[in-house]
Amino acid sequence: MSQIIIPNTEFYTWKNYRCAYEHYPTEAQDSTPLLLIHPIGVGLSRRFWHRFCQAWYQSGHNNPIYNPDLLGCGESEMPHIAYTPADWAAQLQHFLQTVIQKPVTLVVQGALLPVALETVRLQTQPNLIQKLVLASPPAIALVTQPTGMRQQKLTWNLLDSPLGTAFYFYARRPQFLSSFSTRQLFASSDRVDSEWLDLLVKGAANPASRYAVFSFLAGFWRQNYRDAIAAIAQPTLVVVGDRASSISKDKQDTPDRRLADYLKCLPQAKGVKISGRNVLPYESTTDFIATLAAFEP
Repeated sequence: MSQIIIPNTEFYTWKNYRCAYEHYPTEAQDSTPLLLIHPIGVGLSRRFWHRFCQAWYQSGHNNPIYNPDLLGCGESEMPHIAYTPADWAAQLQHFLQTVIQKPVTLVVQGALLPVALETVRLQTQPNLIQKLVLASPPAIALVTQPTGMRQQKLTWNLLDSPLGTAFYFYARRPQFLSSFSTRQLFASSDRVDSEWLDLLVKGAANPASRYAVFSFLAGFWRQNYRDAIAAIAQPTLVVVGDRASSISKDKQDTPDRRLADYLKCLPQAKGVKISGRNVLPYESTTDFIATLAAFEP
């Protein structure tokens, strides 16, 4: 039976920072919780997952959901620092150990894949990550060919300046957000709706949210994670859009090639291609839920 579950917004402390998360409680105590990792971008936060969460429960599924804001995003604190995947992974590991305290299926969107990989790497006994779901993962070249620490720091310093601040104020305008989403994220411009733009505009209202975005644009996530991918022992589901695109210079990065690349590297993986482009849990929610439900009964 479908149901509407209203999440509780709660807070916890990590390294003296106040961090926010939503918990969708259910009576299904024996169901594996879903832990969601939202993407990083202008205005993005845990709200990215709201459409998915409501549709998940309306489809009759009852897994508890934990939907945190990463540091620098949403309602979590936004210190003026350069964030790395290791930083966010340490935050999530603390969240797993102190808040959830039971094994989860970790669902990560897009180029935040390195955060999931770093979180897996932090696991000890008991391992609190039971399965992984990679939604719209980036071209594998982007997470196996590092850009170099010097280049990353130079880019960060350029962005963390009055010039970068001016760019951020320009990029959070609805016109820019609509154009960028149409060009880079969605397969159909019709899906770039008022709900999506409202999500981004409200999320970008606090100018301190720019530091997480600058950290992402600086490419601190562009490391060689090939060994980390190959070391994943958990069953992993890779979901790619049939119109997936990339910033990679690899012209052979088709959706089929991307799936094949990940399945070749991951020890226990299943790959599925569904309609959509680069934000499948939002753009192709119904198809994504059906794919996830088959993997997470």
